[in-house]
Amino acid sequence: MASLKRKAPEAAASSRPLKKPKTEDEDSGTRGMGAAESGPAFWMMKSEPECFSIDELAAKTETVWDGVRNHQAKNFLKSMRVGDTAFFYHSSVDPPGVVGLMTIVESMVPDPTQFDSKSKYYDAKATAESPRWHTVRVRFECKYSKMLTLAELKAAFTDDELTVVKKGNRLSVMPVSASAGVKLMGILDARR
Repeated sequence: MASLKRKAPEAAASSRPLKKPKTEDEDSGTRGMGAAESGPAFWMMKSEPECFSIDELAAKTETVWDGVRNHQAKNFLKSMRVGDTAFFYHSSVDPPGVVGLMTIVESMVPDPTQFDSKSKYYDAKATAESPRWHTVRVRFECKYSKMLTLAELKAAFTDDELTVVKKGNRLSVMPVSASAGVKLMGILDARR
C-alpha cells in the first residue's frame, strides 16, 4: 500500500494566497475614520458620571482614562495619538449625551488598574514588564453649558455617520469620522 505524502508545512503555508494587509482607511480599528495617520482624529469616550464625570476631569485637568476592559475599545485606545480630540459622553444617565471636550495628551499608557489587586479591573496576567491593557491620558478642554443629548445626536446624525447613535451600541470608546467630528464640533461650539 502506497503512503500518502503531505506537503511540508512551509510549502502548504506558502501555497495559500496572502491576505492584503488592511490600510488605515479599511481598518475601522485604526485611525481610518477619515483622519490622516499624521493628523488628529476624533473619538467618543463614555463614562458614567457616578464613576467619573466631566466635573471631576475639570477639577483634575488631566487624568488617565482607566478601567476599559472591552477588547475592541482597547484597540481603539491603542489607536489614539497625542493631539486627538475626544468628546466626553455621560452614559447611564437620563438623558445621556456629550457634555465636554478632551484632548489626548499621552498615548499607550499602561492602565494602572490592571496591576491593583484591589481594583475590579485587576488582571492577574498583567505585569509591569508585559501590560495587557493600555489607555491614554486626557486633558480637560471644556464643559458645555448644555448637554448635547443622545436624542439630539440621533436627530443630527445617522447611525452610519456616528456610532454612538446606533441602537444597541455599548462600546465605551469609539472612533468618530472626520466629517462627523467637524459637524459635531460645529453643533457644540454654540454650547460653550
